[in-house]
Amino acid sequence: MSAFTDLWREIAEVGGTPRDGYVRLAWTPPEWELRTWFEAEARYRDLEFEVDGNTTMWATWNPAGATGPAVVTGSHLDSVPHGGAYDGPLGVVSAFLAVEVLRARGVTPARPIRIAAFAEEEGSRFGVACLGSRLMTGALDPERARALTDADGVTLAEAMAGYDFDPARLGADPARLRDMHAFVELHVEQGRALTVPVGIGSSIWPHGRWRMDFTGQGNHAGTTLMGDRCDPMLTYAFAVLAANKEARTHGAHATVGRVAVHPNATNAIPSRVTGWLDARAASTATLDELLAGLGTKIATRAAKDGTTVTITAESTTGEIGFSERLIDRCVTVLGARTPVLPTGAGHDAGVLSAVVPTVMLFVRNPTGVSHAPAERADDEDCEAGIEALADVLEELACR
Repeated sequence: MSAFTDLWREIAEVGGTPRDGYVRLAWTPPEWELRTWFEAEARYRDLEFEVDGNTTMWATWNPAGATGPAVVTGSHLDSVPHGGAYDGPLGVVSAFLAVEVLRARGVTPARPIRIAAFAEEEGSRFGVACLGSRLMTGALDPERARALTDADGVTLAEAMAGYDFDPARLGADPARLRDMHAFVELHVEQGRALTVPVGIGSSIWPHGRWRMDFTGQGNHAGTTLMGDRCDPMLTYAFAVLAANKEARTHGAHATVGRVAVHPNATNAIPSRVTGWLDARAASTATLDELLAGLGTKIATRAAKDGTTVTITAESTTGEIGFSERLIDRCVTVLGARTPVLPTGAGHDAGVLSAVVPTVMLFVRNPTGVSHAPAERADDEDCEAGIEALADVLEELACR
C-alpha cells in the first residue's frame, strides 16, 4: 500500500461516502474534523502550524538555513454539497506527501516550503467562492464577509464564532502575501482534457455567480385564471432556458443549479423565485456578451409575464493567466511533452495570481466528472502528481 493510499484513507469517510458524495461545508463538524486532521499531520511531520485571521491553515517546513519568502502549495478541504472526494483535498494531501518525498531525497530547501488549506473555497455555504484567498488579498471587504448568511440565516461571523474563530480578524494580510515567493496548487482535473497522469495549468476562464431575483404576485393555484397571473416561476423557467441557449451560442458555459421559491407550496403561485447563475467563457468579452444578451431577453420576458427581475453579481473573476515564468519552469522540470491546458474552474490560485506568481498542476480524472460523487483519480496518477509536485517545489525552493 502506498503512502498516498494510507493518508487518503484517513479522510475518506469524513463528511459522507463516495456513493452519496461529500458534504464538507465551511465551519461545520465535517470541515472541523478535517481541520483537526490537518493540524495533526503538520505536527506529526514537525511542521510549524498556524491559523491566520481568515481561518486559512498553514504548515511550514522551515529547515535551518532556509531564508526569504516561502514557496507555497496546497488547496482547500471544503466541498460543494454532495460533491466528489478529490476537489481540494487532493492538493492538501499531495502537499504533505511531496514534503515527505523531498525529505526522502535528502533535499534541504533554500526557501521555506509552506502548505495552505484555504477556507470556504467552494463558496457553498456563504455564496462567495475562494473566500479565504479573496479576504487575504483584499479582494473581498471583511465587513461584507462577516454579514454573509447561509441558507439557514446564520451569518459567517456567527459560524466562525461557533468554532472560536474571531470574525474581527478577517481581512487583507499583505505581510503574508509578501512572504510568498510562488504558489503551486495541485488539483484534480475537472474534465477529460488530460490523457496522461499530470498536466500544467495555463489559465482560468473568466467566470462568476449572479443572483437573479424574480418577483410577481402570489396567488391561489386553483382559483387564479391563467391570464390573470403574474407568475415569477415562468420568468425564471425562461431565464434558465435562455441562459443555456446564450451559452451554446457563444461557446461558453452557463448553469443554474440552485433555486429558492417563496412560499414553496404546491398549491400556490409563488410570489418570489431566486435563481443563481454560474457563467464562464474563454474571454471576458464573450462572457460580457452572454450576460448582456441574457439580461435583455429576461427583461423582455418579465414584461410579458407582469413580473420584475433584478440580477446582482455575487462574485466575479476576470480572465487569469498563470505566471509564464512558472509554467516554463514546470515544463522544464516535468518534460516538454507535459500538456499545458486552461481550465474553466475557479481556484484559490486564480485569486492569488493577482499578487503572487502562481501555477497549477492537474491530475488526470478518468471520469471527467467533478462536483459530483463520480469524481475520481487513480492512485497511480495521484502518486505521479505527488512526484511532479515535489519536482516543482524542489525547483522553486532550491534554485
